[in-house]
Amino acid sequence: MSATFTDTATLASDGTVGVVIEGKSPRQLAWMRFRRDKFALAAAGVILFYIFAAAFAPVICAVLGISPYELDGDALNDFGLPKGAFGGISSEHWLGVEPGTGRDILARLLYGARVSLLVGFLGTLLTTTIGVMIGIFAGYRRGKVDAVVGRFMDLTLAFPSFLLIIALTRPFTQRLESLGVPEGNPARLTYIVLVLATFGWVYVARVVRGQTLSLREREFVEAARASGAGTGHIVFKQLLPNLWAPVIVIVSLSLPGYVATESTLSFLGLGMLPPAASWGVMLGDSVKYYRADPTYLFIPGVALIVLVLAFNILGDAVRDALDPKADRQTL
Repeated sequence: MSATFTDTATLASDGTVGVVIEGKSPRQLAWMRFRRDKFALAAAGVILFYIFAAAFAPVICAVLGISPYELDGDALNDFGLPKGAFGGISSEHWLGVEPGTGRDILARLLYGARVSLLVGFLGTLLTTTIGVMIGIFAGYRRGKVDAVVGRFMDLTLAFPSFLLIIALTRPFTQRLESLGVPEGNPARLTYIVLVLATFGWVYVARVVRGQTLSLREREFVEAARASGAGTGHIVFKQLLPNLWAPVIVIVSLSLPGYVATESTLSFLGLGMLPPAASWGVMLGDSVKYYRADPTYLFIPGVALIVLVLAFNILGDAVRDALDPKADRQTL
């Protein structure tokens, strides 16, 4: 990957004008293109805000004096609905309380973000690691190895993944519990992460394989091979550094999908179970009260939409910033 050079006019001490040529690396060019996208910067700020709120959820709840599990019957009327307008929003409960339990929605929203982001990041990490390793291996080896891996990827894609996730939830969580994973929500969370990685690595591997097939014929790889470099050096020192651009794009676009999948499974009762704080659990419970208390449905729904939208905008911006064909005249 070559650098791009830009001209900068300078004024010398004798009054003459000179030109200084400054080289910019591909990383600098990508950052400059990304920085010009105001929507991308705003999306990155939103994501950082969510991560910060999730990471410091216990501290925030302690400072505000709220808890995601504490019941507050005084905040409910005789019908089990929040007192006051907009779901019981008040100085004590900034986003109101849950119908039927009186638990603070803001606290549950913060703790729910921890679950969703944890599943998203762990699922993406496993998916990317497996997909990159298998994709490089198949693309570099080619021949029979590539053919076998390709058929296995086709077989994996042929499975109705979402239906299998639903069907295998109970037996696999029970199996994880028998292997020592704590019962209940820890086993379910582990199952969700593993099943996302099981079916998600294929998409990463297909992209990495195609890029590897192209890169292995490039001059720098041929030069390394001619100089006696081993397979490990070529894969990790020559090929892998040139694969980060498409991998980063895949990561930024797949992570919000995993966050939404966790919420969907919890909504269907196949993910986290009450009283665990999860956006999917909150959305599933809010359906029973959407007429009497629409605020309870609105708040976690908007929180999920904003997070997924921010990740999608960021992913598109990263893809455009890493595009070597992007316009560089204004840099």
